[in-house]
Amino acid sequence: MARALAAIAPKGIRTGCRLIRDADEAHLLPEEARSIPARQPAMRRASGAARWIAHRLLADIGISNVAIPRAPSAAPVWPDGIIGSLAHDDDMAVAAVAQIGHIVSLGIDVEPALPLPDDIFALVATAADRMDTADQLLAGRILFAAKEAVYKAVYPLDHQVLGYEDIAVDLEAGRATTTTGRSASLVYCIAPRVVVLAFVGE
Repeated sequence: MARALAAIAPKGIRTGCRLIRDADEAHLLPEEARSIPARQPAMRRASGAARWIAHRLLADIGISNVAIPRAPSAAPVWPDGIIGSLAHDDDMAVAAVAQIGHIVSLGIDVEPALPLPDDIFALVATAADRMDTADQLLAGRILFAAKEAVYKAVYPLDHQVLGYEDIAVDLEAGRATTTTGRSASLVYCIAPRVVVLAFVGE
């Protein structure tokens, strides 16, 4: 999956993935551990796995030993000059980071490559969404992940809570728009998991 992520990521965005393992919570730096209120072992393991990836992606661009704490909004707090996003499902963690430049914000989401349950699809999809060209079995799951990724990309810019109905996705065009006037680009891969990367340009 690391190769699939690298293949879809635009120039300047570094991505990574990791299967969540027992004791991954040990990868949380002290400041990170204090900022994550979840007491559930599974949640702390997933957070540790995602930050393990992010720490290594940052080290690749010369930024080491920097904590990525969790803000009260639940968004990760990145070092100055850096944008990024973290996500996980039950088994896999992913991360994306970039230096602020022609891309000003980004979001990532990961989901199992399984059809989205009908009741959740009914909550997520709107008449404005376009997904005819996507894999029909996974179109709903891709749409769900896309809206999650877009939300993560635009929230740091506007600090406004958006519902699924506030985000319109066109998978064929690789674009999404929000009721707040934001536009984001989208790329995705579907094997072995559905991963969507959303990013906002200057």
